[in-house]
Formats: sequence, structure tokens, C-alpha cells
Amino acid sequence: MGIGDDLKNKAEDLKGQAKEGVGKATDNEQLQSEGKLDQLGAKAKEGFEDLKDKASEAFNDITDKFDKK
Repeated sequence: MGIGDDLKNKAEDLKGQAKEGVGKATDNEQLQSEGKLDQLGAKAKEGFEDLKDKASEAFNDITDKFDKK
């Protein structure tokens, strides 16, 4: 995962935490829900990026083994 993606996902997570916190403080359930949804989206993107990285590493490991033969 690139640093840019990491920063975007962390920013989205922090934005969600802030929304959720303001929603709790103001008793605004919709804002709380939006905050939780933002956090969930950031975590999903992070998980997908991690999966892509692992798949790429596995592919590179396999192709390296064939290149050595």
C-alpha cells in the first residue's frame, strides 16, 4: 500500500471518529452513523489494500522461483 493511500485511509478514519464524537455530544444519531460508516469504509479500503499487497508479494515470490530455474 502506498503512503498516499495510508494517509487517505487514516484521514477518513479520523474524520469518521470526529463525526461520531460530535454526533454523540450533540445527541445526533445520524451524524454518529455517518461517522461509523466513514470509519468502516476506511477499514475496508485498508483491508483491500493489504490484500492487494499480499497477492502481489505472493505473485512475485512465485515468479522469482521460476526465474531462478
